[in-house]
Amino acid sequence: MKKVKLIYNPKSGDNRILDSLDDIIAIYQRRGYTIIPFRLTFDYDDQEIARDLDQTYDHILLAGGDGTVNHIVNIMKSRGLDIPLAVLPTGTANDFAKLMGVPTDIATACKRILSGEITAVDLGKVNDRYFVNVFSSGLFTDISQRTPTALKNTLGKLVYYMSGIGELPNFRKMHIRVEEQGKEIFQGSALMLFVFNGQTAGNLKIAYLSDETDGLLDLLIVKGDHIVETIRTVTAFLRRPSDHYPKDIVHLRSCRMQIFSDSSETTDMDGEAGPSFPLHITCEPKALRVMRPKRELSKK
Repeated sequence: MKKVKLIYNPKSGDNRILDSLDDIIAIYQRRGYTIIPFRLTFDYDDQEIARDLDQTYDHILLAGGDGTVNHIVNIMKSRGLDIPLAVLPTGTANDFAKLMGVPTDIATACKRILSGEITAVDLGKVNDRYFVNVFSSGLFTDISQRTPTALKNTLGKLVYYMSGIGELPNFRKMHIRVEEQGKEIFQGSALMLFVFNGQTAGNLKIAYLSDETDGLLDLLIVKGDHIVETIRTVTAFLRRPSDHYPKDIVHLRSCRMQIFSDSSETTDMDGEAGPSFPLHITCEPKALRVMRPKRELSKK
């Protein structure tokens, strides 16, 4: 039987993975796979998590949110492992799983993953760390990192917006400079910036032009010249996305860029704390093999 490493985070999302373990094992066994589980807790060091991971595994089945995916992908890359990854969406937002078209029902997701195909997707890299979905800095950036897991599990994505409102009175604009191959392509104030490999952040579709297989990253800068007007414009855009970005959002696409800041700023990678400025950002084409689920046939 082919063996599969099941890495699951028991504290992700609403903890529903704990009620689905037997279903997962049963579905995989019926397809001729042996499941080897690992209960992921962050008091384990990375060496213990990846102790027996090698190319003899057919794939890794990862149950968790975007932060869990980020953590495991960075472990894989640090060890030079090129094992296909399948993701079960058991976190709070699950942006990467949604990008891959994974159903929210765990049993259905497993069946479609095993009937799907392996595809290679890009990864973003900031300094020496990888991200699968989005890197960000500025307003709202550290909310996910500062919010207790229990509160995120209870309120879901609403907690990001509720917590963010309280940030506005004390927020100071960032002053950043962006270079591409040594040429300055942006300089000015910003409320926030995003570098997308995927399309959504906190379930909000923001980078609607982004493609995780095109070898490019999408940089979005929300300008900070007129804060109240900008927030109003961006909010309207998120409610009714159009085929172009409003004037308060700078959109650039690149495979390589550097971003500098005049001050120390918090950064975030897939919901986890990110590196400090200055930032050297690259797109690593086709750097991650993913088991993409088979799409459901439309009923006529």
